[in-house]
Amino acid sequence: MAETHSFLVAHAKQALVRRVRAVFNDPAKGEQPVPRSDDARYPPGSVIWRVHGDVTTMMVGGVAALLLQMLHPAVLAGVWDHSHFRTDMIGRLRRTARFIALTTFGVREGAQAVIDKVIEVHRHVHGTLPDGTAYRADDPHLLAWVHVAEATSFLDAWQRFGDRRLSPAEEDRYFAEFAPIAEALGADPVPRSRAEADALIATMRPELTVTGRTREVAGIVLGQKPDRLAAMPVQAVTFQAAVDLLPDWARDMHGLAGSRLTAPLVGAGTMGLARTLRWAFRG
Repeated sequence: MAETHSFLVAHAKQALVRRVRAVFNDPAKGEQPVPRSDDARYPPGSVIWRVHGDVTTMMVGGVAALLLQMLHPAVLAGVWDHSHFRTDMIGRLRRTARFIALTTFGVREGAQAVIDKVIEVHRHVHGTLPDGTAYRADDPHLLAWVHVAEATSFLDAWQRFGDRRLSPAEEDRYFAEFAPIAEALGADPVPRSRAEADALIATMRPELTVTGRTREVAGIVLGQKPDRLAAMPVQAVTFQAAVDLLPDWARDMHGLAGSRLTAPLVGAGTMGLARTLRWAFRG
């Protein structure tokens, strides 16, 4: 009986890990999970390993980051004009997650290669906003907004759903560790502490706006359907947790409703998911 129970538990873990890995890695492209390398840019004990290595943190924080980033009209224009977001939003999320994994855990050579690839792609992404303003994806100012939106969203997701809340000093260390990746991509300025990140967001808020484009892209992000019916409740909780994670002003700009009365249920459901995934990935 004990052996049967152990077999069933092991089988459940393996099935769950396979499903999660399929979310972050495209089987059609032969993508495999990024192995954690001793030759990575960061050591195993780093804060960035802890934050970026948590599946729930990356799912909730990743969706929140997209919603935050698209509030800048020039960032949104790059997505609108130069991507197939309407038919490949999952692919976009996968590429972002894979970039984070490669630059955090992958060998230095591979991390630099993917950074170089993104820089090359950015060189070809440019155009004109509806009001006639020119934009370029390699604009250091825009890259800074993309980075600070990601960094704060990932960190805030960890602080809400991680297994141990980070101290203020550890929060600052996370921003400092993440900064070289943003700088390598050409972002400027790049925050190296929570205070600098908050100040940068406050400085850029007057540039943010919501248009019909914003609402359409946000609708596509939040309206993604999972490939399995059984996954719908998990996705619904995860996406609502991402909306709840947004700053109040950003959620108001999007016209999205926080869970409010059901916030404890959303939080408890997401925390339960986080614990289940940590259990599964511990092997």
